[in-house]
Amino acid sequence: MRITLRARLGYLLARRLFHWPWLVKQPRVWRWMEGQFARMANLGHRPAQSFYGHILLFRGQGLGARNEGQRLLELAAKAGDAKAAYQLGVLSLKEGVIEAADAQQAATWLTLAAQAGHPAAAFRLSNLYRTGAPGVAADQQLAEHFAALGAVKP
Repeated sequence: MRITLRARLGYLLARRLFHWPWLVKQPRVWRWMEGQFARMANLGHRPAQSFYGHILLFRGQGLGARNEGQRLLELAAKAGDAKAAYQLGVLSLKEGVIEAADAQQAATWLTLAAQAGHPAAAFRLSNLYRTGAPGVAADQQLAEHFAALGAVKP
């Protein structure tokens, strides 16, 4: 997949400007920045999918933005983004208005994140296997494995 130079430069500029809170509060500038994030995410750029997915999930307006954020996070997680996989695991553990908590799906996402090197995912997965949950049997051996995987290395 070919990403144009213009799309890449626009995205990089928008990411830089994102760190200026006073600029993000300007509606026209924010719409332009959001367009750059969306364009790169739609072009299949994994970091953009993860970044924009998080923005839509936590700052988006309405259920449609939240669903799109979750879709982008799923694409990024399946492509190997540990942070996106971790966030999907955390979302799966929470009971929402529309859906119940799904510990089995959370274990899948958290395992993906832990294997990609996300220490918080390994810690949560260790706790999940230590206590067990509906759909996930308690397994002390797996709990110890993920606890060791999530241990902070000097």
